[in-house]
Amino acid sequence: MSKNGSHLFDRRDLLKTSAMGLGGALLLGQPKEAFPKAVNAGSGPSALKITDLRVATIVKPGPSPCSIIRIDTNQGIYGLGEVRDGASSTYALFLKSRIVGENPLQLDRIFRKIAQFGGPARQGGGVCAIEMALWDIVGKVYNAPAYAMVGGGKFRDKIRVYADTTESKDPKIYAQRMKERKEGMGITWLKMDLGIDMVSDTPGTVTERSDLTQWEQTQLPHPLLAMEVTDKGIAMLEEYVAAVRDAVGMEIPLSMDHLGHLGVKSIIRLGQAYEKYNLSWIEDVIPWTYTDLLKQISDASPTPILTGEDIYLKEPFRVLCEKHAVSKIHPDLATSGGILETHKIGDMAEEYGVPMAMHFAGTPVCCMANVHCAAATQNFLALENHSLDVPWWSSLVEEGVSTPIVSHGWIDVPDRPGLGVTLNEDVVRQHLMPGTGYFEPTPQWDQERSWDRVWS
Repeated sequence: MSKNGSHLFDRRDLLKTSAMGLGGALLLGQPKEAFPKAVNAGSGPSALKITDLRVATIVKPGPSPCSIIRIDTNQGIYGLGEVRDGASSTYALFLKSRIVGENPLQLDRIFRKIAQFGGPARQGGGVCAIEMALWDIVGKVYNAPAYAMVGGGKFRDKIRVYADTTESKDPKIYAQRMKERKEGMGITWLKMDLGIDMVSDTPGTVTERSDLTQWEQTQLPHPLLAMEVTDKGIAMLEEYVAAVRDAVGMEIPLSMDHLGHLGVKSIIRLGQAYEKYNLSWIEDVIPWTYTDLLKQISDASPTPILTGEDIYLKEPFRVLCEKHAVSKIHPDLATSGGILETHKIGDMAEEYGVPMAMHFAGTPVCCMANVHCAAATQNFLALENHSLDVPWWSSLVEEGVSTPIVSHGWIDVPDRPGLGVTLNEDVVRQHLMPGTGYFEPTPQWDQERSWDRVWS
């Protein structure tokens, strides 16, 4: 029961109900031509078994390489998932021996079995990729789109996209690029990367230590670096935001990311300086683990604070929401635990009055996993997309999706079973990571074993 007394559906009960209704319809009388291509209508769900896990790695469909996984079964049905951008496919491959032989329709059981092998940031990539692929299989077997089985239906038919823009140190050029996103592409929610690196080559803008090693600069959390922005630096950064607002207007939502590894007081001062520009949020201002410091920033900054792309599973999000340490949350479905866990995160946050945007950078496979989750989650705001300037991105998949996938700032929610996408093999092969293959056999991972139990 939620805080306001309303009852929330138990998704596992919903899944069982959907399975009986949709599965019965599929297996007990529909003509074979009505089945999705990958479904073996001559067998039944209880006999389904996972037989293999294979990988195809795409070179930079966004900022980083991405690995698509394929889970095969003994009935010819397969599911697609995706390891988060920049993460090794090993995160998924070493879980192969733990899922082969399992019935993929026992999704919750499999997730609980492998969830211990995930973690913050890219460490959750394998668990999340497998979870996505399992939903793809479940939907194909029961002839239902993922959103219908995860959330009991959808709140929207189109998903709003927000997108960042390649920055320029010339405020006028940066503003023009943002205007083109709005007027040329039809994007209805903009984001700008605006860090202190944009002004730090001007003397008097940043106070920083000179004794830091390269390791310390990249590995120490923001508050430990003792880096602060000056009034001069803030004034210069404001010029960029002012130019963008002049170009795109005040009506369109505008968010900001990559401020730099600044101290708490500097973040507060920036949040106060940006108040007049009515930003929707400033993102990942300090590591999400510093709950009390985030609360301190949120209380003092009139500009909303958002975080979450590196958080794994629901519990850490609950801490942030309970304390109202941030104004909005921002899970990355390929880190947070997959489709169902992210849907649960959204439902939980809604109880505390916290809306949810979603971080995403990858191929259309993971994109569609996000789309189904966003469609089924009431407090959803907008989904990130890093691939608007990649001309071949939409053509990585075929059938069942609109082309281009992002049209005038929106993505249509597909009604095809599972994730609703089929790979375009020819295009995928053109963009494979050099030295890798297209879903080649992975027998070397068949016998990966360890003592997995986390208690004695």
